[in-house]
Amino acid sequence: MKKFMEWLGLKEHLHGGAHQPPHVSVGDIWWVSLGENVGSEIDGKNELFSRPVIIYKKLAHGFYFTIPTTTKTRVGTWYVSVRHQEKDMAACLHQVRTIDYRRLSSKLGTLDDADMIRVKEGFNNLYR
Repeated sequence: MKKFMEWLGLKEHLHGGAHQPPHVSVGDIWWVSLGENVGSEIDGKNELFSRPVIIYKKLAHGFYFTIPTTTKTRVGTWYVSVRHQEKDMAACLHQVRTIDYRRLSSKLGTLDDADMIRVKEGFNNLYR
């Protein structure tokens, strides 16, 4: 059962936040409130409707192009396997989205260079 009304309440709270954007770098992995979404769009989990995302590109101050991740085993051109803190994850290239800094919750860490290169190659192969 989708929890759209709960998500709308949290979304309104996030929008009203007045804090400054945190320091974010390309390759960072952050918990991000992605929300309760429609159809095949990837949802967030837990009471913050969040999931880990990879910061793929900084577009502007406080505005980022991100790639959601999952810990479920996924294969195919839409996914790139990465490893973070001894945990296997898949970058979901078909679910990329832009986000405002107010969706950021907490930083989990940073992808190593080899994984970030594989994510970039996978993205370029999928979207060229």
